[in-house]
Amino acid sequence: MSEITRIRSVGVYTPALRIESESFADAWGQFDPPGIESKAVPDADEDALTMAAAAGRRALTAAGIDGEAIDWLGFATTTPPLAEGELTPRLASMLGVNERTRTQTFLGSTRAGTRALLAGASFETALVVAADCPHGAPDEQREHAAGAGAAAFVLDPDGGAIVTDHGEYATPYPGTRFRSRGGEHVEEIDIGSYERRAFSETISKAATSVPTEGATAAAVQAPNGKRPYRVTAALDIEPDTISTCATVHELGDTGAASVPLSLAHALTDGDHETVLAASFGSGAGADVFRIEVEVEDAVMSDCAFTGERTLTYPAYLRRRGSVTTSGIDTGAAYVSVPSWERSLPQRHRLVAGQCPDCGDLMFPPEGACSGCGELVAYEPIELWTTGTVETVTNIGRGGAPPEFAEHQARAGAFGVAIVRFEHEGNTVSLPGQLTEEAAVGETVVPVIRHIYTQEGVPRYGVKFTPLTAHR
Repeated sequence: MSEITRIRSVGVYTPALRIESESFADAWGQFDPPGIESKAVPDADEDALTMAAAAGRRALTAAGIDGEAIDWLGFATTTPPLAEGELTPRLASMLGVNERTRTQTFLGSTRAGTRALLAGASFETALVVAADCPHGAPDEQREHAAGAGAAAFVLDPDGGAIVTDHGEYATPYPGTRFRSRGGEHVEEIDIGSYERRAFSETISKAATSVPTEGATAAAVQAPNGKRPYRVTAALDIEPDTISTCATVHELGDTGAASVPLSLAHALTDGDHETVLAASFGSGAGADVFRIEVEVEDAVMSDCAFTGERTLTYPAYLRRRGSVTTSGIDTGAAYVSVPSWERSLPQRHRLVAGQCPDCGDLMFPPEGACSGCGELVAYEPIELWTTGTVETVTNIGRGGAPPEFAEHQARAGAFGVAIVRFEHEGNTVSLPGQLTEEAAVGETVVPVIRHIYTQEGVPRYGVKFTPLTAHR
């Protein structure tokens, strides 16, 4: 290896929603993906970008740094909210990463997460985020297996986990997992022996240049709960070396985030001095690398692997948008794209302004100060902390502007609140949507979610979730 990858911290975000395999079996008479007991389900306002923002912020918090410290930001996914259009700059804005920081997006392969992780070694302080939420046709195994989640890693010279060896291999295997142009659903040619051979051969060849002895955990690509165990011989490991950090059994197939999530689980565990990682991207290519952990608890972490709410199958179909219609493109809450762009610091990071004369807070930070009436240059203050609900109301069917109709159809009635924030003894209140029920006086925290899509452009911003439900 020309550069040394050192992992300083990890952050993991997985959606709170889960659906159990029995729910699919009841609906379809069978559940095809082996080894999956449940899977994570994105809420109606969650996608790969919002999950990436949540995981990235967790990794930064664990490392004790902010976005300004990042020299390079890498984002990996197979399910970008836009087929064309840079998304990593939006992620940078959500995380407070400097606009001059180099960014790179990795797409088109479930191997993308490890490609991003290895690429980050070229920079002093890097943030690598892999997030995915694949889809399949409702009656297919790939949809039954399709999960969701995100893992993020801060890489810098102080990292306590070191990638010491790396091998890769690529050979043509057309027809294994793919998504056609303009399609939303993952497809395969469904020749099981061919797909298994592509997986095993590619990882096996990549592993020939990587010493695997002594590993006690192995993060292996997992399109289902059985496939990763097919490479135990190639990696010269026992099945429990994989199962000790596998996330597929509870989260499902997480695509480009599959190996990063399992790797984060192994590093968070703290019991492993040597960890292997083996990714597979259909087409086909593979990365295998060995990680040595210098000392116990060397990697700082802020991870959420568990879910809190179980969905029925009909509720699952609503969240996926399988039985709802799309919202219309304009409505009462219309905001032009240029106006939206100018307010991104407020929408992405809750940047308020503090008056240098009287200390009052202004949100947004513009116009004359409400405290002293002076026109001043406000000091930017991020309100990314806890707030208190002052008032709340619920928006049900027919009560929301048209652009929120699709969200309401998929997720049901939602709350809108006025939330009070404090900074240095001063307060400011602002409106926002709630992701879950919250009462007046309850403490809430900001989260990044999809607001709506208008003029074909996904709009993202802050919503609030109760502190008791924040994971």
